[in-house]
This record gives sequence, C-alpha cells and structure tokens, in this order.
Amino acid sequence: MAAGAPLRVLLVEDNPAEARMVRELLYGSGPRAIELTHADRLRQALFHLRKGGFEAVLLDLSLPDSEGLETFARAHAEAPGAPIVVLTGLHDQEIAVHAVRDGAQDYLVKGQVDGRALYQSISYAIERGRFEEALRASEARYRGLVEGSIQGILIHVNGVVRLANRALARLVGYERADEFVGQSIWQFVAPEDREMVLANTRARLQGGASPSRYAFRVVKRDGAVIWLDCIVTTITWDGEQAILATMVDVTEQRHAQEALVDSEERFRKLTEASFDGIDIVVDGVVREANHGFAEMFGYTVEEVVGRPVTDFVAPESQEEVARRVGEGVEGSYALVGRRKDGKRIQLEATGRVHTFGGRPGRITALRDVTERRLLEDQFRQAQKMEAVGRLAGGIAHDFNNLLTVITSYSELLLLDLREDDPLRGNVVEVRKAAITAATLTRQLLAFSRQQVLELRVLDLNDIVTGARKMLQRLIGEDVELVTVLAPGAWRVRADAGQVEQVIMNLAVNARDAMPNGGTLTLETANVEFDEEYLREHFGAKPGRYVMLAVSDTGVGMSEKTKSRIFEPFFTTKEAGKGTGLGLATVYGIVKQSRGFIWVYSEEDRGSTFKIYLPMAEGDQQIAAPKPRAAIGRGSETVLLVEDSAAVRTAVRQALERQGYTVVEAPGGATAVALAESYRKPIDLLLTDVVMPEMSGRELAERLQGARPGLSVLFMSGYTDDAVVRRGVLERGTAYIQKPFSPEDLSRKVREVLDTR
Repeated sequence: MAAGAPLRVLLVEDNPAEARMVRELLYGSGPRAIELTHADRLRQALFHLRKGGFEAVLLDLSLPDSEGLETFARAHAEAPGAPIVVLTGLHDQEIAVHAVRDGAQDYLVKGQVDGRALYQSISYAIERGRFEEALRASEARYRGLVEGSIQGILIHVNGVVRLANRALARLVGYERADEFVGQSIWQFVAPEDREMVLANTRARLQGGASPSRYAFRVVKRDGAVIWLDCIVTTITWDGEQAILATMVDVTEQRHAQEALVDSEERFRKLTEASFDGIDIVVDGVVREANHGFAEMFGYTVEEVVGRPVTDFVAPESQEEVARRVGEGVEGSYALVGRRKDGKRIQLEATGRVHTFGGRPGRITALRDVTERRLLEDQFRQAQKMEAVGRLAGGIAHDFNNLLTVITSYSELLLLDLREDDPLRGNVVEVRKAAITAATLTRQLLAFSRQQVLELRVLDLNDIVTGARKMLQRLIGEDVELVTVLAPGAWRVRADAGQVEQVIMNLAVNARDAMPNGGTLTLETANVEFDEEYLREHFGAKPGRYVMLAVSDTGVGMSEKTKSRIFEPFFTTKEAGKGTGLGLATVYGIVKQSRGFIWVYSEEDRGSTFKIYLPMAEGDQQIAAPKPRAAIGRGSETVLLVEDSAAVRTAVRQALERQGYTVVEAPGGATAVALAESYRKPIDLLLTDVVMPEMSGRELAERLQGARPGLSVLFMSGYTDDAVVRRGVLERGTAYIQKPFSPEDLSRKVREVLDTR
C-alpha cells in the first residue's frame, strides 16, 4: 500500500450511534486516514472478511446474531490473518483474557478509550499482525521489522536479553539497542511486579506458544517508572526456548484510567453521602443507584440495580419520563414515583444525559417532596378557609345590626299588642324569622371563629352521654348508635353548648350519608402527638389532647368533595335540603376552642371526623353552669353610643321601657362632648366596639378617666375575634353579642349595674 493511503478497517457494530461515535473518534486522530466499512451483523462481517482487503477489524462482541467469545471465534476463523481489535461494552476481565489468548490484538471497552488510543491500538494491531506474519515467514524479515517497529520488541532466554529493537531501548532509557542486549530483564522490572512477570514467564515456557498479555511497571535508566503493555509468546531462538515480547508504553492511559477510577470512587462516595436519590439508567434499566434512591422507593440497592426504571414511576408519570429519556431532554421536572409497597410519592427530578460504557444513558437526582407538597396544600387550604372566614364574619356583623333592630322591634311590638290582636301572629312570625336568621349568623360567626364562647372545664364523656337520647331520636331507628368512651378521659376547656352543636351537626351529616341505615360511632380517647404526626397534619401543635371521633358507615366522600366540606354554603345535598353551614360551624367551633379537626373518608367506605381538643391545664374540676339572672327594672342613666341609627333607636326604646334614662350619641366624639356637658350622673356606658371615629375601648378609657366608677357594657356584631384584637374581652369585661332581644339586653344591663 502506498504511503499515506487510508487504512482499510472493517467495523462490526450493530448500534448506529456507536458506529457514528467510532467514526468521529477516529477522524483526524492519526497521521493516516482510516477508511471504515460498517457491518451491523456477524453474517455481514463474515461476507466482507471472505472478500478480504482489510488491514484490521474493530469487532463488537454483542451482536444480534452472535454474542460474546463466539463472535470473536467465528470472525477469527473466517480470516485468521486479519488483526482483530475487540471494541465492546462488556467490561469483563475474564472475557478479555480469553479473547487476547485466542488471538485478539487488543481488547478495548467502549467509553474508556479516546480517538488517539483507538487509532494507536489499530496501528499496533496492524503492525503486530504484519510482524507475526513476517516472523513466521523469515527470520531475516523478522529482524528488519523488529528494527523498524514503533513498538518495543524483546527476545530473552532465561531472563537475559538476546535481542531488542531501538524502540524498546528508548523505552527504558538507552539510545542504542546493543546497549540493552546481554542485560538481565529483572533489573528493569519494578520490584512490586517481578513476581507477576516471573510467574507469567514460567507459564509461557511451560504452556507452549499461546500468547498472553499483561501490563507491568518498568524502572527506566534514569529512575522514572513507566507502564508497559506486553504481549508475550514462546519461540525457539538459536535452538533454545525463548520469550518473545512486544511492548507499548501505556503510562498515559494507565494514569488516565487511574484518574477515572479515582473520579468514579469520588462520585460513588458523593452519591452515597447524598440524601437525594441518584440513579444511572442505560437502555431503560437502572445500572447504578445509591442508598438514598433505594430507601426512597423501599428497596435495597441490590434489588434496585437491574430493574426497569418504569418500576419506580407511577402510571400517570411514565409517559413524561419516557419522553424525556427518549428525546434526551435535560433539566428539572416533577413526577410521581411508586414505592415497593405501592404508595405514591411526589418527586422533583433533575436529569442529565451521559455516556456510560460507551452507551448513551441518563443520570438523575431525585428528591422526595411528598411532605412539602402536603404542607403546601394544607397551607393553601388554611389560607382559603381564613379568607372565607373573614368574609363570613364581616357579613355576619352587618347582618347582626339589622337583626338587632328586627328582634328588638318585634319584642317591643309584642309587648304592646293584646293577646287577641290580629296583628300579633304576623309579629310572631317576624320574630321567628329573625331568630332563624340569627341562627345562621351564629353559624357564620362560629365558622369564622368570632363567637363569644362560655369556656368551662368539661368531660367529653359526659357531653356524649348526655346527648345520646337526643341523638338516637335524631338519627332514626335504622341507624345503630355506638359509643366507645375512654375511661379516665382528660378534661377540656370548651363551651358545652358549642360541643353539643358539633356532635349534632356531625350526626346529622352521618345520618344523611346512610340513607339505608348503618352504624354511627362516637368515640373518645386521650392522645399525645409525636413529631411524625405533627409533620403530616398541618396546624396541629404538640401537647396532650382529647379526641372525639364521629364515624359512620355511609357513602363516604371523594378527595374533591373532602377538600371543600368546611366551606360555608358548600353542600352535596339537593336544593332545599341544607344550608351548607353545618360543617363550617363545626370547623369554626373547633378552631376557636384551640383544637383541630381531621377527616378520613373514602367513597363507599364511610367517613370519620376526628376532633382534637387540648387538655385543660391546671384545675380539672368541672365547673357548674351559672344560673340565668332574672330581669330587673332600673332608674339609672345610660349613655348609649352606636353608629347605626336604627340599632340605636331600638336599644333606646328597649331600655326606656325598663325605666332607664337614655342619653344617646352616634359616635365617640359626640359621646365625649355629651359626657362633658351632662351635669347629672351617668351610671353606664353602653357602646359598640367598632365605630368609625373612635373605638368603644378608647371611648370607655376616656370617659372612665373623667367619671370614675362609670360602668361599661360593650356590644358588637363582630364579637369575639374583633373585640379580642381590640383588647376589650379581658377578664371581667362586660359584653353582649348582637343580635340580642330586649329581654337579654335588660338582663345584661341590670347584671352590670348590680355588680358595680
């Protein structure tokens, strides 16, 4: 072949991407161009080999129609004179040894060789092939090739050098080959490798002419240490059995390999130290994974490796994962994972495309964000409920002012009308409607946590037991009522009436969820929350609680319905069958009692509402309810301050009927002026809490400073939440919630005046 002509090489590779990669690696990697002929099957390669004309063969051992050493054996048998370099993805030391022993010029692993090394391996293979052919043909030609070879060539008998070429002499630090002849090879072999080289030499001398290949270290003349890649075989030299060795300096490759191994070890340590899950996927199969990945999905590392990556992806995310892997899309994305136990977990993934063992693959870091997503969803739900609560409270406040007027005038009219008056029935109906509307506003205020609660130390077992008869009548005969009460249940501090309302509302919902009958279970228990429970239940706080659980065997709820059940006016019942305030009221009462509520439900599997109220600290004695005070008349002077004219007029008339003198003002500034100009005593300040110019609290402080001993009674439609934020409901502060009847107002006014 003329100098500079391309080297003709047969590439046997079934993967088009790998074939393209080999072409790119070899392009411009050496002084002579390489002309590649590509075969993707062994039968096609054998056809080309029969035709001949190739100076070398690059052979993949894993082909569709042949696998492993059989591939090499068939190719070598078809063209025994063609130098074969194995280029495969099989990183198997045993296969490599057998291939070289059976005649392969080199064994390279994909992904661990660059273009320069691949070109050199092909060049060396061609030279070795020519050299061995020439050796068999003529010793003279052999000597010529020895001297012209770029590889180091050595013949030794019993460890004494008989022949060496210039290339070998230069490898060990000599200028001329004859300086090396006659010396012992053992003075150049590194001490740590002498036993290995000696054992191999003995094996070659005893085992015949089969070649062997190994690498060892050599100490050069100047003391530098290099690595040589050596192929040895036995020959007869001057009538004696000798060792023929061809050697190539692979120091750079060894250092690169050591650096690669070191970097792989560092990578492995880094991945094992990571809390994230990290996996390497090639051809859709997990090739490597760290402990974080295995634990994330409930497996051991040994169970993970070798499994299809789809085993760890939930069905709803498999299409997205397949698209990213197939199109080589890099970057971060969200997916749903599937654990060994079938549980779904929310994941954030960051994927990068890499080449592993010469094959395209993907490395992905995964982070379990299930808990974070749950907390985010719960926080958004809490924000929504808080916003709806503020709206409901505002509506109830304005409505309460109107109901105060309606209720007061209805009561006053009934006092003026005779029992046989034809208008009396109409007024009674107006009052009933006002009472019904007031019930709705109380439910809205309960949801928005703006009710005034009469907190007492309670035993939930007593509350459940006391409500049992009424519950049985409420739920009907086709529903079995079961109570499971914990002996020694801790006490709680709550409003008994509100707790009863919670039980009734939940029982009504349970009854409606069991149209064909079933079981309603009320259960109490003492619980103390650990950190794991608090992480999974947003809004819960550490401490001791008493649980009240209300369970039914009804139709249950979907996740969509369950996410909205506490919203005011949301109902699944048909029109006219409910207001949608029952569970909203339950939610508000529980929250205002410093507890929380958790719902467990599945369609066709019933529902359980678990209410947790904090254990009452300190005094565990159950407080007796206060007796209702009688209505008494009075003659004192009341300063009435209310910005709603209608409410102000109704309140004034109610008080005047009871004998009180009323001085009224529409706001704080007017009230201050009246108090300064009014020369007679003022016994009571009856004021709204929230007013445009001045709050009721500010007004009370100013007037009590000018009139020591002045009693104060606050009123508001905002009630608990609003007045607490304004510092009104301190211990001992008198307060009445709108809407109120003239009877309730008179009783409260008399109570405040009598306790001065």
